[in-house]
Amino acid sequence: MRNTAKFTTAVLAAGALTLGLTACGSDKDSASDTSGPLVVAASPTPHAEILDYVKDNLAKDAGLDLEVKEFTDYVTPNTATEDGSVGANYFQTQPYLDEFNNKNGTHIVSVVDVHLEPLGLYSHKVKKADDLKSGATVAVPNDTVNEGRALQLLAANGIITLKDGVGTAATPSDITENPKKLEFKELEAAQTPRSLDDVDAAVVNGNYAIEADLKPAQDALVLESAKGNPNSNLLAVKEGHEDDPRVKKLAKLLNSPEVKKFIEDKYAGAVLPSF
Repeated sequence: MRNTAKFTTAVLAAGALTLGLTACGSDKDSASDTSGPLVVAASPTPHAEILDYVKDNLAKDAGLDLEVKEFTDYVTPNTATEDGSVGANYFQTQPYLDEFNNKNGTHIVSVVDVHLEPLGLYSHKVKKADDLKSGATVAVPNDTVNEGRALQLLAANGIITLKDGVGTAATPSDITENPKKLEFKELEAAQTPRSLDDVDAAVVNGNYAIEADLKPAQDALVLESAKGNPNSNLLAVKEGHEDDPRVKKLAKLLNSPEVKKFIEDKYAGAVLPSF
């Protein structure tokens, strides 16, 4: 049985948004007491599932006492790490972490990359990206980071060309070459798989692909690569806690052959190891 604490946005919103952030924390907080368990804040899927695998199968032999706390929002894990309520978190990408630190004055740093939830290009109308016709309509997520990732995916596969240096901030206005004269339909990310009957193709996030019974490794016309991808999900701690022996043990386990096999077997390409 899983011994995992769950927290909801509704319960924690007030505390999460109180960004006075008691940065020094308490002398007995989770982050400073390295003799106690390492408490890690995580999103339920796949982050907490991966941590639970580590806890149940690897942590004891490594001498690691691991406690997993699930959070359903993307704010509280960082604020809790900043104030010492938890010793680490595992839920976010480097671009998100950088933006969060800049906006909130937090001091969270990456320890190790673990996995990627890849975006893929899917279609109910063509079998290959090259088969997209001139003027085809492609749905892309409309939020800043995922739209940029979607366009970068298309550019990496020679479907379009983007301005140099736009990165994940790319929008359709940054397209410099569009040989197929593709038209882009910007939709909420969750809507992209539902649009596949109405558009010629759609770029879909890994988690939404799973919910739509799409199998990224088999069904995607093109798929993000995990290697060197800046959007890998990472283990993070408050700056200064990188050398905590518990954190080092967890980082090593999260990049172990056993975890790699677990990710590959359980998620069948919808989640990819980044190591």
